[in-house]
Amino acid sequence: MEAAAMRILVTGGAGFIGSHLAERLVSSGHCVSIVDDLNDFYSPEVKRANLNAVRAAGPVEFHWCDIRNVDAMDRIVGSFQPEAIFHLAARAGVRPSLEQPLLYEETNVKGTLILLEAARRNSVKKFVFASSSSVYGIANRVPFREDDPVHCPISPYAATKLAAEKFCFTYSHLYRLPVVCLRFFTVYGPRQRPDLAIHKFARLIEAGRPVPFFGDGSSGRDYTYIDDAVSGLLAALSYDTRFEIFNIGNSRPVKLIELVSTLEAALGKPAVLERRPDQPGDVPLTFADISKAGRLLGYQPRTSFEDGIRKFVEWMRAEN
Repeated sequence: MEAAAMRILVTGGAGFIGSHLAERLVSSGHCVSIVDDLNDFYSPEVKRANLNAVRAAGPVEFHWCDIRNVDAMDRIVGSFQPEAIFHLAARAGVRPSLEQPLLYEETNVKGTLILLEAARRNSVKKFVFASSSSVYGIANRVPFREDDPVHCPISPYAATKLAAEKFCFTYSHLYRLPVVCLRFFTVYGPRQRPDLAIHKFARLIEAGRPVPFFGDGSSGRDYTYIDDAVSGLLAALSYDTRFEIFNIGNSRPVKLIELVSTLEAALGKPAVLERRPDQPGDVPLTFADISKAGRLLGYQPRTSFEDGIRKFVEWMRAEN
């Protein structure tokens, strides 16, 4: 059951997950304001197209702004007076974070702190933070549970997400700000970022070009279809808590070699593999225990990996 109409701020609302969330919120009658800096991590034109998809669903306010800008964020939150904030804006990706750790810290940690401060000063009633399965690092057991110790992040990206979670807890504890942190497990689907494996591999296979294939193909990822990820976000909005963390995944790891074969089947074309060594910062496996989210949020992923890949390929070909 979705929440009654609210004033909701979505940071990163021109991105992959953010635009799907904003589109769903607008379609459901919420008053939505989006903050996004349209940076060039990938094409700003892709993000503008995402915004157009949101606008097609209904009216939305948009602010072209960097969340690191304290004065601008104070002004936006103060004037819009949101009842809830979905904080999805971040520098994303494990490998790029190895090249620019200071940028990742400044955006993902300082940026989150700026949003938390704005939420505190303006008496925001709910703060939902998009975290990542990367915080688990190289885990000692699977599947990953929210109460597992997370003391060993192995990339700057993972460390920034973990630090941001800690600030979320601090603000919840000190200022009674209700916060839900969602640890997403490799979200995919239409509008997925072009640098991520499914999107990148699909375009390379479609074009008959070599696919960079890291390691022996045994690494596994718990892929989550975008509609299921958005359902988790909406459930978090309605969940009454002071502070909580949930895994949002599919609870079914897919090996890299299986990913390639599933794409081959959906595309009807063979992949040409360009084998490369394992990459620093990459974890060998992600695997979500989603029992807590199922019990407390009613979260239940509904899209199988095969169906999700088929839907993604249909979208990709329609875009070309």
